[in-house]
Amino acid sequence: MSDMTLYIGNKNLSSWSLRPWMLLKHSRIDFREVLIPLDKPESNAEILRHSPSGLVPALVHNGQTVWDSLGICEYLNDLYPEKNLWPADRKIRAVARCISSEMHGGFPDLRQAWPMNYTRNAMSHLASPAVSNDIQRIIDIWSMCRKRFHQYGPFLFGQFSIADAMYAPVVSRFRTYGPLDLSDMVVDYCQTIWSLPAMREWGEGAKQEIMMEGA
Repeated sequence: MSDMTLYIGNKNLSSWSLRPWMLLKHSRIDFREVLIPLDKPESNAEILRHSPSGLVPALVHNGQTVWDSLGICEYLNDLYPEKNLWPADRKIRAVARCISSEMHGGFPDLRQAWPMNYTRNAMSHLASPAVSNDIQRIIDIWSMCRKRFHQYGPFLFGQFSIADAMYAPVVSRFRTYGPLDLSDMVVDYCQTIWSLPAMREWGEGAKQEIMMEGA
């Protein structure tokens, strides 16, 4: 049994949980998954047993608790340097960290108006100017990265990195609340992320949740 446990919320709803879960899965790092449903009377108390912030995700490893999604990703990068979870080049790595931090702390209007609903698609509705601005900034980031690094691979910095894990929930949101007028470059990137085995596995888990709720 793994000595690493990741506590997550509902796969259909918890965008923050998806990020480190996807990084672990895609990077083939062994871990134990514990899902704590977010809509139960005992949810808060159960989460607080494992996360001092009262939020998921939280990673517990050999007595060390890390309770923030980007913090977990950084912890994994320190723990597994051979996995190359950030780009190797210092200048490129700085850009990857900047856009990951921007995702971590920004885009509040998009988060509020378009909460993750992983199993749904084509729920098209109008976006407010503030949401449109968030969307455009994300598209600008993706386009900038793909133009600069497309020759190295299909991800934001060529090879898969923490940055891709940080933006994966946005791909889900675009599928749920689209259609959007996206460039071929952005559509290709979304398809690259959506088709990853880790994303498909997460989606199957989300579908199972919905089926159990309806049973």
